[in-house]
Amino acid sequence: MEKQKVILSRDLKQSLCTAIGECPHDRLFVLCDETTQKCCWPIVQTFDCLNEAQLITIGATDTNKTLESLAHVWSKLQQGGATRHSLMVNLGGGMVTDLGGFAASTFKRGIQYINIPTTLLSMVDASVGGKTGINFGGLKNEVGVFNNAASVILDTTFLRTLDMENLLSGYAEMLKHGLISDKEHWAELLSYPIETIKTTDIAALLERSVAVKQRIVTEDPTEQGIRKALNLGHTAGHAFESFAMRRTPVLHGYAVAWGLIVELYLSTVKTEFPVDKLRQTVQFIREHYGQLTVTCKDYPELLELMHHDKKNIGSDINFTLLGDIGDIRINQTANEDEIKEALDFYREG
Repeated sequence: MEKQKVILSRDLKQSLCTAIGECPHDRLFVLCDETTQKCCWPIVQTFDCLNEAQLITIGATDTNKTLESLAHVWSKLQQGGATRHSLMVNLGGGMVTDLGGFAASTFKRGIQYINIPTTLLSMVDASVGGKTGINFGGLKNEVGVFNNAASVILDTTFLRTLDMENLLSGYAEMLKHGLISDKEHWAELLSYPIETIKTTDIAALLERSVAVKQRIVTEDPTEQGIRKALNLGHTAGHAFESFAMRRTPVLHGYAVAWGLIVELYLSTVKTEFPVDKLRQTVQFIREHYGQLTVTCKDYPELLELMHHDKKNIGSDINFTLLGDIGDIRINQTANEDEIKEALDFYREG
């Protein structure tokens, strides 16, 4: 698979107009959610290259990453006269780039799209790598396709629009990238003055994090092998996220951070991940992300959600674990007693 075009922009207008110019089209659409329409659309709407764009807006937050929202986007494309030669720009966080990418990939059997991620989470994770999709049946990202955006434009200007919770949500995925890459990057992330993230230049750290993901997805675009490294923290994390979705929804990165605690504990028990590195990482997560309240009575529901994970083979629950920082062990399984023990460890905080 060809390496995806990711642009770390210092001039958003020039970057976007160039990207649009590289995609010949008859009609242009921009997809936002209600939040990015208010906070981010004003930043770009006066650009000459968007003069003819038709704006499509969907509800904000992951609760709107649904079949109903997808159908709304399809309807707006149809009503706007979109053809298979049209182009869509997804301006928003991971929910917008996931759903917008899926809508573009399926309308008229596929139109081109460009991602402009506006959250740290979508910059380092959702918008890069060609995964698109929606939630379905109470499960995260249950329906979707692999299809790369024509371009992904990263501009840290948008980070000024975020609150600290959303910045931390993205930082959790960066921490995961550090864990699966090398000790230097992992240590850099643990020592970064995260409370100053809105006022310091995070571009270099962002670029390094995106490079980790790009390297992996280029090698394994459809998650047959090493791309599963990117699922570290996600088997337990998606279970936490789906569990919370049925009660009070939480941000994706927070769920991943909590999932890292569970899966690094399993790594220590099953693949000899160093205890000191477990403790350092867990301390960082607990200090910055708090904890989702679960009890032992919730374990059956969490286990049931883990059984729905797309990585599973047969009846086994599949995890990506680590032997050390950067020592990736894909296709590891754990039985229910081991997972309950890891959940006990998670709750000890």
